[in-house]
Amino acid sequence: MAEARQAQHELPNLVSLLADKIGRATHLGEQVYLWENVIFSLLIVFVISLIAYLASRKSKMIPDRLQNALEVVFGGLDDFICGILGEKGRRYTPFIGTLFIYILCMNLAGLIPLMKSPTSSWSTTLALATCVFVYVQYTGIRELGFLGYLDHMMGRPRGILAFSVFIPLMMLMLHIVSELVRPISLSLRLRSNIWGDDLLLSVLAGFGLVGVPLLVFSALLAILAAVVQAVVFSLLTTIYFALVLTHEEEPGG
Repeated sequence: MAEARQAQHELPNLVSLLADKIGRATHLGEQVYLWENVIFSLLIVFVISLIAYLASRKSKMIPDRLQNALEVVFGGLDDFICGILGEKGRRYTPFIGTLFIYILCMNLAGLIPLMKSPTSSWSTTLALATCVFVYVQYTGIRELGFLGYLDHMMGRPRGILAFSVFIPLMMLMLHIVSELVRPISLSLRLRSNIWGDDLLLSVLAGFGLVGVPLLVFSALLAILAAVVQAVVFSLLTTIYFALVLTHEEEPGG
């Protein structure tokens, strides 16, 4: 119901127009409309993959413009991630860097006529946040071991705290709740900001020529917000990894 109410305020896009053409009352039209966000997400994956292929298929010592642009982007992402995680962060650059590029492209897609930002849907952002959650938990167990990760979740009790029961269990419960809340807050933050920007652009577009100045100004703000939200999502993801990886280098860890 929430998705249906949201759709009433959205600008027409390729998938919604196709669903209307087929007929939303039909089974095929309904399925096309229901898979709208997935279709746009996969379309963006295809475009990103195509650009990466074209840039890497003939790598040169003296790069062309496309290869040079991507190398600058990847180098900046690597410096950003390793600046927080240290040298071990390079292992996670492909994952976090891909997240940033993918989310940025999805955020900006809604500014292209007949396209839509898949990140304006909670189903998309929750899926991304769930991937982060699973990978962070896997990394924590892999780097610290199961008992080490459990020790981390209990707040690494030492001394007299190690002989108590209440405080370590309380810390364990607090950490579990914190870990479960993270993907929800991470996904809702991204979804709400992009959805709000898309909704504002849709409303201003309905004003016709009178709303063009405000529409242009809002579009510029939406571009800035798209970049900021991709950075915030990637930064928080990097911090979640840092909270797990820092314990590995502590004395006695």
